[in-house]
Amino acid sequence: MSFDYSAVLSARAAAAASPFKGYPPYHFVGGNIDEPSLPAAALADAVGKVLRAEGHDMAKYGMESGPQGYLPLREFICDNLKRRAAMTVSPDEVLITTGSLQAMDLVNEALLEPGDVVVLEGANYGGALTRLRRLGVDFVGVDLDEGGMRMDSLRAAMEELKSQGRKPKMIYTIPTVQNPTGTVMSRDRRLEMLQIARDYDVPIFEDDCYADLIWEGERPPAIHSLDTDGRVIYCATFSKTIAPALRVGYIVAPWAVLKHILPLKTDAGSGALEQMVLAEYLPSNFDNHVNGLLPILKQKAEAMTQTLDEHFGAAAEYEKPIGGIYIWVTLPKQVDTRKLFAAASAEGIAINPGPEWTVDGEANKHRMRLCFGHPSVENIREGVAKLADVCHREFGVPLTSGNVERG
Repeated sequence: MSFDYSAVLSARAAAAASPFKGYPPYHFVGGNIDEPSLPAAALADAVGKVLRAEGHDMAKYGMESGPQGYLPLREFICDNLKRRAAMTVSPDEVLITTGSLQAMDLVNEALLEPGDVVVLEGANYGGALTRLRRLGVDFVGVDLDEGGMRMDSLRAAMEELKSQGRKPKMIYTIPTVQNPTGTVMSRDRRLEMLQIARDYDVPIFEDDCYADLIWEGERPPAIHSLDTDGRVIYCATFSKTIAPALRVGYIVAPWAVLKHILPLKTDAGSGALEQMVLAEYLPSNFDNHVNGLLPILKQKAEAMTQTLDEHFGAAAEYEKPIGGIYIWVTLPKQVDTRKLFAAASAEGIAINPGPEWTVDGEANKHRMRLCFGHPSVENIREGVAKLADVCHREFGVPLTSGNVERG
């Protein structure tokens, strides 16, 4: 007889997790990236070099760089953001985190309390929505179009909250390769968002995790780079460009707020070895690695859209990606992707149901997110074809003839 922990679990304990049983054959979820292109050999070389040079410094928490993270990595981040995002920041404004999820948790903990309200895109990163719910924070979804968050809808949402006597704690946005819609916000729209934030006196939390993965056109400058009064907190990661399992992300913020975020990072610092290896590898290799990754991701996106067209036909609506690792698909309204998820899972196919990635889940039950970053082109073609078979079996979609109601 074993001890019954159910009697002592705290109210904060999450619902029970399921044991990991391996990835399904057709894995179209999660932020996983292309496996063959991961620079394992170059990273291995960097491990040996940096350990021989500075390995003994790991005897101290923070090494010689302090609690904000390994200084050479923070210096690279500043240089990289200057070149790629038009941001001018100093290493003192950078905090290395254990992935961008820790960055999000730290910003949320520093700014939010139960009952607060956050304004964000109506279709949004499922992890962000889950975290806000767990904190007891209300959130208001703003409509999107092909250019990302609509500024007329943002202003309307802010005005409605003002009429209720409520002031948002922040605007949370993913402006560059928005998750899950894949949209990219223009420079003019970013400037308009900053003006709205000034008009209502709220900060902006800019999540830029996919910004390096645009393969068509140039990315606009980060909202942070256009900010003139220090109201933008920025986070990003190396998970989508180098390796998710390294778990290295970062926050960029004015010291006025970063000094309050830093004490909340109570893990005694993110892993030093990961930081040291990236600092050794990135300066000479980052651009070439990303430039080699982009055509691979584009090819996978094209395979997914072609297979959607072939097997779903007009029943699947989507915007062709211009970057990133996922596609946001709208199916006919009779399809409930929560039920499709269950049926597809039984066939070894994993998808993200739309309700988990939207503020108004019920209105988006006929949408789904498909990730193409990790599976091979062949796996994508096979899996999407099988998904179409499952969808037809469960919902009669796609149809071979007749009309369906479009969403």
